[in-house]
Amino acid sequence: MKNKINEKQKTEIHAPIVEALKKAYEHPTYQFHIPGHTKGLGVLPEFKNLIGKKALQLDTTDEFDNLGTLTPATGPIKEAEELAAKAFGAKRTFFLLNGSTIGNLAIAMGLTKKGQKVIVNRNCHRSVLTGLIISGADPLWVLPEKLSNWGLWGSVNPNDIENLLKKHNDVSLVWITNPTYEGVVSDVKSISEICKKYNVPLVVDEAHGCLWNFNPKLPDSSLKLGADIVVHSLHKTGGSMSQSSMLHINKNSSVNEEDIEQALMLLHTTSPSLLLLASLDASRAHLQSKKGQRQLNKAISNAKYLRSEVDKMKHIHQLKSDFGYKTDVTKIFIKADGLSGKRLESILEIDFGIEVESASDEGLLILSNIGNKLSDFKYLAQCLHKIDQNEYKDIYYLENKKHMPMLVPIIKKNLREAFFSNKEIIKKEDAVGRLSGEVIAECPPGISILLPGELITKEHLPYLTDYEFIEVLK
Repeated sequence: MKNKINEKQKTEIHAPIVEALKKAYEHPTYQFHIPGHTKGLGVLPEFKNLIGKKALQLDTTDEFDNLGTLTPATGPIKEAEELAAKAFGAKRTFFLLNGSTIGNLAIAMGLTKKGQKVIVNRNCHRSVLTGLIISGADPLWVLPEKLSNWGLWGSVNPNDIENLLKKHNDVSLVWITNPTYEGVVSDVKSISEICKKYNVPLVVDEAHGCLWNFNPKLPDSSLKLGADIVVHSLHKTGGSMSQSSMLHINKNSSVNEEDIEQALMLLHTTSPSLLLLASLDASRAHLQSKKGQRQLNKAISNAKYLRSEVDKMKHIHQLKSDFGYKTDVTKIFIKADGLSGKRLESILEIDFGIEVESASDEGLLILSNIGNKLSDFKYLAQCLHKIDQNEYKDIYYLENKKHMPMLVPIIKKNLREAFFSNKEIIKKEDAVGRLSGEVIAECPPGISILLPGELITKEHLPYLTDYEFIEVLK
């Protein structure tokens, strides 16, 4: 009976790339093509023992074993993209390698041109700015709400978007990040309605919101709320392997999908990893499966459990919707009285063997993932209770270093023009008053501290303690 149930579940969820890769594995051929390790026979034995013989036998690229091609998509890869589009409610979905970064670069290349204006939130990922450097478009910065008590950027105000659209009649794109890295959610529906009013496409970098379409307890996906294009980092929280993501074009979007596809053909590797593509296919299928749905529900309940425990603590606090803005429940940002986020992170790692997603000046970010167990969160809660009840002295502030850039940029030169200008490398102390020649954005979360063409001020120095030299314009 158990076998029958398993077989039934297999037929309910279809994963074309996974199935094609399995077939290729079960029917091996004589290989006279790339990759040169030839199914793992030509690699360091220690490496093979570490990752497993089967993983290397499955490491192949497109065009072989009837696996299809990535750009343009054919065969099982095309079928997998179509299933993903249906699952996420999109007209067209592109599988991405090199993470959401490649999707953001393709959007900039495909939809913006030199001299055009693009409305962008300052806390965007560095890949958005890299794309604008490539295309030559000029960012019009919109500054999100400052959550000063938490040392974070918050949501984007729709009125700020409309004011910029009123002021500039040559905006080609509105490009926002939703949610923030820490889970703060913007009013995408209102922003989408404003963009339609001014006939300007809306792109949403929803890298950290790929789970939203699969559970009603999570915020609404920007695809549902009217965004033209949405980028999702499935590898971040959706269960796919690192650097695999998706780009979705909405059913009602006026954006030409061929422009995106052409840009991806220029940017994507010509030897895509089938392991990564199969993991995208598998993550979508898993999120739609009964087991995946149970795990997602468990991730939400685990997050609520941890939040309820934090609320019992005297000196540790959590960022939540009660403060007047929406948040993603699975992203738990906490801070401790008298401790910097970095110090709290080090205590958890060194004293308790716990690694968190990231830490900033004020607090740290914990993710409740679909792979976590309740026991993980019970242990974490116990550790936080111990920290809450014991005195830890914070030495981090003595270093005078900041991690989350909250500065308003002073733009003196076009982004692309500055990037390709003549530059010189000077000591950091001598850089105040000069124009930056490089992108400085620490990952995570990849939010820019300085961009080419921006004035370097004394206020930047606490963010640059790891830099001895800075590249500036001559």
